[in-house]
Amino acid sequence: MSTHSPGAPRLQGRSRHRREYPYALFLLPGALAFLAVIVVPFLMNTGLSLTHWQGVGSPKWAGLANYRALLDDSAFWESFRHSLAMVVAMAVLPTALGLVLAAALFDYIAKHIGSRTASVLRACFYLPQVLPIAVAGIVWSWILAPEGGALNEALNAVGLGSLRHDWLGDPDFALYSVMAVMVWVQLGFPLVVFMAGLQRADPSLHEAAELDGASWWRRFWHVTLPQIRPEISVVLLWCTIAALKVFGAVYVLTKGGPGGATNVPSYFSFQSFFEKTQVGYGSAVSTALTVIILALALVALRLQTRAEDQ
Repeated sequence: MSTHSPGAPRLQGRSRHRREYPYALFLLPGALAFLAVIVVPFLMNTGLSLTHWQGVGSPKWAGLANYRALLDDSAFWESFRHSLAMVVAMAVLPTALGLVLAAALFDYIAKHIGSRTASVLRACFYLPQVLPIAVAGIVWSWILAPEGGALNEALNAVGLGSLRHDWLGDPDFALYSVMAVMVWVQLGFPLVVFMAGLQRADPSLHEAAELDGASWWRRFWHVTLPQIRPEISVVLLWCTIAALKVFGAVYVLTKGGPGGATNVPSYFSFQSFFEKTQVGYGSAVSTALTVIILALALVALRLQTRAEDQ
């Protein structure tokens, strides 16, 4: 005959619930901060995007008029194409270069020269991530200045004065110049993540491949990359989101110019807000950009989860 009373399971469930309940309290500050900093401003911004407002007086209801205007605005779509170029500069190129540099630091420099040297070089590559983007932008604007800029003076010093250029003032070169700066800024992040991923890779697989006569490139392609695939997915997602919402570098270097050649959606929204005082339209731009970023993040996370399950 059982010695447990009928109420024993109920009491155990209540006891377990009491033990787990305090842990939920630790999530409360973060949830409240997320609600106050992210959710409420996003809902307010979405509400403003449905109005015509110049920042003073009472907003006038406009419905979806701002979004319809956005679909027909060639300047917005041009800024979005520039944003795709920033994805190349801040996600694709840094990821590819970061993979190669991380493998070189981990497989060659750390093993043949010393781990301390590899750590110093890793810190040097990561330094642009630590610098405020305003400081980095001002320094690069000095370097790329048409008169007295370090790049043009260096070209002149080595006899290549014919290549001197107004790197940030020429519409044909400005976007590529900003992209080059952003590659420099962004490179350190994937490098650090990939070096951390390489440290958890199984060294026995590399040793077996090396004994079988596989070259370094074949070991890197067939052994290293499959083991750090999660890190690659995280870096691509993180850097793509950063590229879509980039603002500081464009503001400091070019202010979207010359002639809109480097304008991106975030700066386009800023112009609509503060320069043209079209608050409703600027809110529509920022809302559309937020939805695009959220959709991209959800799709990327879905694909990553499916790949990990397989």
